[in-house]
Amino acid sequence: MEPSPTTGGSETTRLVGPRDRGGAGGGLRLKSLFTEAPEPLPEEPKPMEMSFHHCHRDPLPQPGLTPERMQAQRQLCTACAVCCVFMAGEVVGGYLAHSLAIMTDAAHLLADVGSMMGSLFSLWLSTRPATRTMTFGWHRSETLGALASVVSLWMVTGILLYLAFIRLLHSDYHIEGGAMLLTASIAVCANLLMAFVLHQAGPPHSHGSRGAEYAPLEEGSGESLPLGNTSVRAAFVHVLGDLLQSLGVLIASILIYFKPQYKAADPISTFLFSICALGSTAPTLRDVLRVLMEGTPRSVGFEPVRDTLLSVPGVRATHELHLWSLTFTHYVASAHLAIDSAADPEAVLAEATSRLHSRFGFSSCTLQVEQYQPEMAQCLRCQEPPQA
Repeated sequence: MEPSPTTGGSETTRLVGPRDRGGAGGGLRLKSLFTEAPEPLPEEPKPMEMSFHHCHRDPLPQPGLTPERMQAQRQLCTACAVCCVFMAGEVVGGYLAHSLAIMTDAAHLLADVGSMMGSLFSLWLSTRPATRTMTFGWHRSETLGALASVVSLWMVTGILLYLAFIRLLHSDYHIEGGAMLLTASIAVCANLLMAFVLHQAGPPHSHGSRGAEYAPLEEGSGESLPLGNTSVRAAFVHVLGDLLQSLGVLIASILIYFKPQYKAADPISTFLFSICALGSTAPTLRDVLRVLMEGTPRSVGFEPVRDTLLSVPGVRATHELHLWSLTFTHYVASAHLAIDSAADPEAVLAEATSRLHSRFGFSSCTLQVEQYQPEMAQCLRCQEPPQA
């Protein structure tokens, strides 16, 4: 006799008949007919959508160069190749013509090559992520490359100035006017070609809040300035200066070609153009030293940044304000914000960060929010630094 299944219980069992009996002892087997629902597996954590005011304001950068920087890389590579070819031609032509003025122009082209090579190297390094050793990444390599370019130009120019001084003292030299005229003419054409390659007809199209460069923004504006790649613009301005120098050498070569007795125009023009070459490096050297000494960026003032932070609702005072730059266009800021007890720290942090990004174009902002204490007004470490 087999009992019928019971209903209404939490578990239903049946007695297995003789045909289902097994084993030597003829024991009974019970089989559970109730299957419990499996426990749900824990869901994998999904990436949280960060709000706009989070510290990572821009989307995660894609590997490799952006289209704007790839265009800048192509322009710089082309201009650098042209510059190397014509620099070698000027060295050979200057040697054959015994012209120091041609050599001076070749030295200026050498500085251009060094500058463009440094820009290309920095573009390549900018694709490398930050590491635990290089926490800021490799941005400052551009500044070191610019410093090396300036130092090399000064060394070569110093040697040429010495040789020009010796020529003026002894006058025992001969200038091949024809070779000098031909070389100077080619140099002018080379600079025109490089200026054409580096010329940017209009601003490149970019996406994101900062585009392809860390270009500073206009005060009170929330959009990037319509500017092209910084390295390309700097190289273009430098080539324009080389073009003017090449025109001067061309004028001197024409004078020597038709009036060989005026061969002193060669060392005299070497003096003049060497001074121009050294003078053109002064702004770059000043900017390089400012970056390496971690000074305040030239286009960002201490007072405007401080006033912007104090204008954030809830901020009573600010101290430990530091402004510096990793490159000529990559700005960094850090500060302590003393807020009222009733202010929302998250809201203050979001608003302060947003204003620094939109008004000054800081690439990185580190702000510490703390409660305002009356003792801060007398604290020496909380005082503003004096005027330089």
